[in-house]
Amino acid sequence: MDLETWELLSYVVTVVGLPFAIAVYFLDQRKERENEEEAIWQQLSDAYIDFLEVVLANSDLQLRSRESTPNLSDEQRERMWVVFDMLISLFERAYLLAYEPDMSEKQDRRWHSWEDYMREWCQREDFNARLPELLRGEDPDFAQYIMRLAQEEADASVE
Repeated sequence: MDLETWELLSYVVTVVGLPFAIAVYFLDQRKERENEEEAIWQQLSDAYIDFLEVVLANSDLQLRSRESTPNLSDEQRERMWVVFDMLISLFERAYLLAYEPDMSEKQDRRWHSWEDYMREWCQREDFNARLPELLRGEDPDFAQYIMRLAQEEADASVE
């Protein structure tokens, strides 16, 4: 091969190869971000399942009902507040790791399952009543977000 052929091949590599390499790099970065988001989602889901096992282990508190559990002993009430503290901590972690104002469709679908969990718990009378105390010291954006959900649920139950 002569010098002109090598020069032509270098131009081809520059014109075709470099943009191709850049595109491959950005696709790899995107796939890596998606994998990280999936791993975070899975960890949060596993944490919620672990939380539900705590709820099941404390079935005497009747935490899956919407109404407050009547006639709790001091010990039962204390366990309920600890369970609520665990739940708020989990919700805040999900908010901080998974919520973004401008989410992709996939992120939005994942987030809405967490929002559904939050709404469901905000419908519980004693959780909702204790929410301002539970949110003391938590992330302000998260606190504002869940308080808005609680208010929407309270308004919907009135209608």
